Amino acid sequence: MAERASERLLRLLGMIGYLDRHDGVPVDQLAEHFGVSSSQVMADVDTLWMSGTPGYYPHDLIDFDADSYDRGEIRLTESRGMTQPLRLGTREAVTLLAALSAMVADLGPTLEPEHAAVLRSALDKLAAATGEAANAVDVRLAVDGLPEVVAAIRTALARGRRLRIRYVNASDVTSDRDVDPLRLTTSDERSYLQAWCLRAGDERLFRLDRVIGAEVLDVPADPHPGAGRGATAEFRPDPTGDVVTLHLRSTGRWVAETVPVEEVRNLPDGSFEVDVRVVQPAFLRNLLLQAADDLLGVRPPEVARDVAARATEALAAYGPLAGAAG
Repeated sequence: MAERASERLLRLLGMIGYLDRHDGVPVDQLAEHFGVSSSQVMADVDTLWMSGTPGYYPHDLIDFDADSYDRGEIRLTESRGMTQPLRLGTREAVTLLAALSAMVADLGPTLEPEHAAVLRSALDKLAAATGEAANAVDVRLAVDGLPEVVAAIRTALARGRRLRIRYVNASDVTSDRDVDPLRLTTSDERSYLQAWCLRAGDERLFRLDRVIGAEVLDVPADPHPGAGRGATAEFRPDPTGDVVTLHLRSTGRWVAETVPVEEVRNLPDGSFEVDVRVVQPAFLRNLLLQAADDLLGVRPPEVARDVAARATEALAAYGPLAGAAG
């Protein structure tokens, strides 16, 4: 599965801080520390080497010792201020204050006591530093599911209980799942339940507006060490499914970020290709219609013809309705 840009960004920032604290680190040690391959470390260093502050002249870029690099050792020589303490302006502080306020209000009851204490402490310190502007902040995290569903999920999270949910996936297939809830999260104006799905034996993100029922079970949720960080979608393709290749404009990068894909290939003109393994044709049709404005090509071509035919049929269905209304 392709790595999310947000995950790589966090690793790149962490790598700068780690290298700043260590005077020369072997590539394999760096790879082990960040849980990636040695080749990925070298690719990350090459990316950082071309990154820096506006201006982007040689003296504006993050720099490494070239001789150490050739010996398989990474030594940071210029961090461009990336390791200095963060200084926030009033607008930035208020934005962060709003985010922390929403987290305390909505997620606080579901956190471990020590984690909740750290969150509230950070909020109090930021509010004190922000001054009077903090008084204008009143934020609540919007959750777009059915009220009874959201209430059941919050109860299960607060009490550490397992949930039984009735879920409608992207292909309009309804199923009942027993899940161990991990957290509520929001992304792209949608709300999700991040949970460990017992049927799949893995993490899943369930869109709350597709959860049509939720029951708190009298069963403790099992611990899942390391869970809560890697779920990407409620849909996980079967490894026996057919591979479809999508050629997309750069503005269609959201496909690689939100859909489980086999491989991503960046092309010289700024476009890219992704390989998607698909079992359910309805899922692929929905994806292609959503990405239509960014889609440059599809392989095999019969997939594109099938989706185009379905779209034409759907548009034609509106003709009689429009005539009847007139």
